[in-house]
Formats: sequence, C-alpha cells, structure tokens
Amino acid sequence: MSSLLKEDMEKKLFKPKGHTLYEFIEIKSELKERFYLCTSVVKRKEVHISLVKHYKVCLDEKYEIAERWFLKDLECIDGKDADTDNAHFDMKFEEVCNVEAYSCASKYAFVRSIIKLNTLYTKRDIKVINFDSSYIEDGVMWSSNNGDCLVLMRICFYASNLLCLALCPLP
Repeated sequence: MSSLLKEDMEKKLFKPKGHTLYEFIEIKSELKERFYLCTSVVKRKEVHISLVKHYKVCLDEKYEIAERWFLKDLECIDGKDADTDNAHFDMKFEEVCNVEAYSCASKYAFVRSIIKLNTLYTKRDIKVINFDSSYIEDGVMWSSNNGDCLVLMRICFYASNLLCLALCPLP
C-alpha cells in the first residue's frame, strides 16, 4: 500500500515540480485530512522536507504541500526520549516543528533518511539528539529498505530478553 501511495504522491505532486520523493511517513493530526512528512531531492541537489496534506475530491486523490523547509536550514532533530518507545520528535529550523509519527519505527526511518540525505547532499552538522544511535547509525542492518522491520525486530528481541530476565528466579 505505501509503495502505491508513494508512487501516486510522487507522480501527482513531486515529479511535476522536478523533485524526486525520497522518504515519507504519515504523521498524526487532529484534522480530518491525512498528513505526511516527506523528504525530496530537487534536480540541482537541493533537499526539501515537506508537510503534505492528502485529501480526496470525489474519487481522486489530491496532495498539497502545506509547509516546506530546506534540509540545509535544519539545525537539530530531537527524538524527545531515546529510552522510551514514543513517536514524537522536534525539528528545529528558525522555529521548532513538533511532529508525532504513527510509530516509533517510522520516526526512526525518517531520521535515517534525513541523515543519509544530509551525508549525500548538504554535508552539514545537524544535531541528532535523544535517539538510540544503534537504530539510526548507517551500517549493514540499514543497507536495505527493511529498516523498519529490523527496528521492530530489535525492539522485540530486547523486550523478550527483559521478559526472560524478569521471569528467571534469582539464586
């Protein structure tokens, strides 16, 4: 489903503007429309972070950029708390943008995309704080597109270890 959504969003919104959609996550909103946080690259190698509103008109899917920032202007991305499973994070530009993803895994996927795009295009020093570094470091585990599944698998592994430790009687 998400690959079809990505293809549709790229075809209707990003390609006509000369952008390539790199990553997107759905974020929570109190409004009826759905919102996505997207990273895209312009042909001249400029990276944008966009808040995209998704709505329907009759049976047609529509997308509209509600807000856009440049990756080169991102100063800090704050995961709020690395020790808890939360989907909240802040992006600090001139102002702070508070975001709540639909899952902790999607939050980490988005941050990994920011780090990768920064490494490829802007090469700036962006502070990444309050994230578990083992989930965002670029390594063998994140070389595929299955990063979200691997994050979930690691979390389950750690949780099962904690459960085993809790159930084992102490000598």
